[in-house]
Amino acid sequence: MDLVFRSLLCIFAGDLNKKTMKGKQILLINDMAGYGKVATAAMLPILSYMGHPTYNLPTALVSNTLDYGKFNLMDTTDYMCGVFPVWKELGFSFDAIATGFIASERQAAVVSNYCREQAALGTVVFVDPIMGDDGKLYNGVTPSTIASMREMVSVADLIFPNMTEACYLTDTPYKKEGVTWKEARQMVDRLRNIGSKSVLITSMPVDGQTSVVGFNHMIGEYFLLPYEEIPVHFPGTGDMFSAILIGHLLNGAPLKQSTRTAMDALYMLIDLNKDNEDKNRGIPIEQYLGVISEKR
Repeated sequence: MDLVFRSLLCIFAGDLNKKTMKGKQILLINDMAGYGKVATAAMLPILSYMGHPTYNLPTALVSNTLDYGKFNLMDTTDYMCGVFPVWKELGFSFDAIATGFIASERQAAVVSNYCREQAALGTVVFVDPIMGDDGKLYNGVTPSTIASMREMVSVADLIFPNMTEACYLTDTPYKKEGVTWKEARQMVDRLRNIGSKSVLITSMPVDGQTSVVGFNHMIGEYFLLPYEEIPVHFPGTGDMFSAILIGHLLNGAPLKQSTRTAMDALYMLIDLNKDNEDKNRGIPIEQYLGVISEKR
């Protein structure tokens, strides 16, 4: 049994001593917003709080969350190309890599190549193919981004797109009313055909109930986890879900259980902040880190 397969089996099946999993080193490859709790700014506090040494490599520097309608963005691909050789010379490695916003097709190639190199050494790769929501692409996201994200999905051990992103990745028409359980499984399989091993699709109405749909490739299990929505919007909630999910996976919990725990924690975070005046700033996560570890 090779190193990568052994790591995957332990993480996704949850069959690993929690003491040995504690403190896994994770690299976040995502954008950094100057104003607002999204992407790296949302994920780093959560994973650090959960006991994992967390490092970051920005894919872009963004003035503020895109929800304000105006923003300034600087692609950092040239900077990244200078970072990887230095890290290689210094012998830096990571137990896990989590990728998010990718600024260009060139950047996708650079990041996916690095992820492939690290995966060969036993690193587990998580990919959040950030592109859009509610059937539309986010401000500043172009059609070329879709091709870039397919490249990232091809190197992933686990991806977690929302329904909109899953539709764009698989060229599937977006149905606002939702899909059947059979159609949901078919979309999961299309994403697996792109290359990802395990899959979660969030914010997906299935047979009339908003749900997270999953597939754990290590045990061949499809699963459906319904949830109740709170009718408010915060940027960064997907990033927070990803961080809580990954944190629990790295602490040895199985995929389905980690997903449910992340869903419940995110519900509470949104509920506690639903009356915030400026929701475009995102949830001030540092004030609510205790919610992540609360028993529900």
